[in-house]
Formats: sequence, structure tokens, C-alpha cells
Amino acid sequence: MLAAAVIYIVYLHLQLKDKNSQIAIVEAEASRKILEAEEQIKLQRKEALISAKEALHNQRQEFETEVRERRAELAKLEQRLIQKEENLESKNQAAVERENELAKKIDELYDKEDYLAELVDKQTKELERISGITAEEGRTLLLQHVEEDLKKEAAQLIRDNEAYIKETATTKAKEIVSNVMQRCAIDQVVESTVAVVNLPNDEMKGRIIGREGRNIRALETFTGVDLIIDDTPEAVVLSSFDPIRREIARTALEKLITDGRIHPVRIEEMVNKAREELDERMFKEGETATFDLGIMNLHPELIKTLGRLYFRTSYGQNVLKHSIEVGNLAGMLATELGANVNIAKRAGLLHDLGKALDQTQEGTHIELGVEIARRYGENEAIIHAIEAHHDDVTADTVEAVLVKIADAMSAGRPGARRDTLEIYIKRIQKLEEIATSYPGIKKSFAVQAGREIRVMVQPSIFDDVAASKLARDIAKRIETELEYPGQIRVTVVREIRATEIAK
Repeated sequence: MLAAAVIYIVYLHLQLKDKNSQIAIVEAEASRKILEAEEQIKLQRKEALISAKEALHNQRQEFETEVRERRAELAKLEQRLIQKEENLESKNQAAVERENELAKKIDELYDKEDYLAELVDKQTKELERISGITAEEGRTLLLQHVEEDLKKEAAQLIRDNEAYIKETATTKAKEIVSNVMQRCAIDQVVESTVAVVNLPNDEMKGRIIGREGRNIRALETFTGVDLIIDDTPEAVVLSSFDPIRREIARTALEKLITDGRIHPVRIEEMVNKAREELDERMFKEGETATFDLGIMNLHPELIKTLGRLYFRTSYGQNVLKHSIEVGNLAGMLATELGANVNIAKRAGLLHDLGKALDQTQEGTHIELGVEIARRYGENEAIIHAIEAHHDDVTADTVEAVLVKIADAMSAGRPGARRDTLEIYIKRIQKLEEIATSYPGIKKSFAVQAGREIRVMVQPSIFDDVAASKLARDIAKRIETELEYPGQIRVTVVREIRATEIAK
């Protein structure tokens, strides 16, 4: 055991010596590498220093070059500024000299102005002495002459322009309107508040009256129509301002006469049946009108209301026929002018829709028409045209203007309507009053059923130009103060007659 321990200790000692020798070798190697690294670092430091010095030298040269260039540019700019300053000084000197010259010329002008004013004053006084009037009076006379000349020239210019317009615009407008009117022909119905029912014999009158008049009272109660049974042979007259009621009574009475059974219960049945048939007929008439114009997607209630216009007249003109005519005219005008044809036709057909309701509801036919059209979903363009066709509002669309024109054409053309005698006489009197209200008028005559007014003037007061102006002034007053269908021609007659007697 001891020997083994000794051997082990000797072995460890040898191993330790070996380790120490290896450590010494490693340390020597490390020292060598450190020296080499230090040498390398010194060498790199020298190279970096040399490179830095070279770069610094190059940058310094570049900077010096740039500084020299900048100095050269500044020298050039300084030279330019000096030249500009010299130029400005020379220009300033020239301006001062010119200003002095202008001042001298102004002084000369003032002197000349004073001289001319003095000369004009002398000449004015001399002219006043020669003419016997002052300068102010002369100026007034001159202005009067100039004003008269200008009035004559203006009247002549207006006259020439009117002639040119008549040759161009009027011709074209007449051509369009005449073409449209020729393509649209609608029959008219004469207004009436009575209907006549023919009887097979006079004995039927007694059956219609009934015992103690019960049948005629029942018929008048159920229909709201007055029955007039007089000495007219084989005829009974139905009188009512409501055309719907009058038509229901006529249909019911004809059915009763055909059936032969006339008593209050049967009368009520026939009146109800006639009312149902009339509702169907009104819808059919309205539907036919829409088909004739090619209008689609119209609400059924509007179609039915439109059919009621078949039994409504205005100044003798059937309103449904009038509405169809307005729709056709508006559509044709829209085609000629490139406007929306569908809107023009639809608005033209519906423009008087309110006349189907104005006898039973409060409001004007325009207000009622706008209300019912809006209620059943019509386009705002259609509603606006309905509202504007009598100028209740200003027409803002081309289609609304065309509907208004078509309405005037349909209502105002000869034969379309009949005026009452009172309205006709008042219009004739008003025409003559307007014409004779101007000074220098000898006489005025309304001719051609109020379609023309002829004015006789004193030739010593009116020349040709003044006569033309008078005709235009009278026409403007008629447009402003009168309501009338169609057009009224104003003719001013100026005539000088020389008469001698041969003896």
C-alpha cells in the first residue's frame, strides 16, 4: 500500500511538471501573438493616419476650388448690380426730365384752357345776342330735337324689327301650330243643362207621374233631377246642372219605359243599375282616352275621374274631348321642339282633371287636380304642369309651357267654345274703351266678333311711325287688361282725304 501511494505521488508530480511545461509553452506563444498583434495595430494606425491626411488634403483643395468659384460668381453679380444701379439712375434722371417737361406742357394746357374758356364765353354771349335766347334755352331746344329724333328712330327701329320677326319667328311659329292643329281634330259637344227622353206615346206621361205624383217624386228624389212634363208631344225633359245626375236619370227612365213597370221600388232599382252602368261607362271612356294618347300606368281612380269629364262641359266644349285634344297638341308641340313627349301628353290629358270634382268639392279645378294627381302618385313634372296651366304658378319647365299653349289653342280656336252674350258684349265694350282712351282718336270699331279692333286716328296728330307705336301700345293694354281666347288684331287707320267740287 505504501509503495503504491509513493508511486501515485511520483506520477502526480510528473504530471504536474508536464502541465507546467505546457503552460509555459502556451504563455510564450500568447506573448508572441500579442507582440504580433501590437505590431499589426501600429501598422494599421499609420496607414489610417496617412489615408486621413490624404482625404483631408483633397477636401481642402475641393473647398478652396469651390470658394474661388463662389467668389467669381459673387463678383459677377456685384458687377451686374452696379450696372443695374447705373441704369436705374439714368432712367430716374430721364423720368425727372420728362416730368418737368410734362409739368411745363400742363401749364401750357391750363393757359390754353383758360384762353379757350374765355373765347367760348365771348362766343356764347355773341350767339345769345344774335339769337335772342340764352344758352340754357338753346340746350333745352337741342335736347328736345334730339329726343324727338331718337323717338322717331326708336319707333322706326322697332317697326323694322317687328317686320323682321314677323317674317321669321311668326312664320315658323304659325307653321308649327298649323301643322299641329291639322293633325289634331276633336269633335266638340254643345253645352246643355237639359236632356229629352222620347216616349212611345203620351199615355206614358201619366204612368211616369203615377198616382198622386208618387212616381215622378220618387224619380226626382233618387236622381236629384227635375222632370218637366208639359205639352210637348211624346217627350219628357230632364233638367239639372249636374250632367252625371242627368245622365243617370235619362238612362233609368229609358229602362223604365222599356220595362213598362213603373213604381217607386222599380224606379230605385233602375236608378241604382243606371248608376252602376254609368260608373262602368266613365271608366271605359277614361280608359279609351288613355289608349288614344298611348298613356300607360295611370292609376284606376285617375282613369275613372278622367271618364267623368266626358259628361262635363266648359263654355260648350266637352272637357274630356278638350283634354284629349290638349294632350295631342302638347305632344305634337313637344315633338317639334324636342321636349319630353310623354310628359307633355300625360300632363295635357290630366290638366283639367279637377273639373270632374269642382262641382262636388271645395276648391278650384286646379287645386283639386293637383291634389288628386299627387294623391295617386303622379310625377312632380305632371303636377307642376297642371298647377301652371292657368298661371297660378310660373311655368318652370318646357312641358308646362307647352301644356299651357295647347290649352289656349284648344279653347281659343274658332268654334271650340261659345261665350255667353254678356261676356261677349263686355269684351267688345272694353276693347273700344281701351282704343278711344288715347288722345287723337276719332273712332274705334270692334269687328270680326271681337277678334279685331280698328282705330281711326287724326292724321294731323299721328304720322306713320306714331300710328305704329299706337297700335303696339293698344295691343299691350289689351294683353294686360283683358282675358280673351285666341288673338285680337289691332289696326290703326290713318287717312287724309282731299275733296274738291267741280263746278
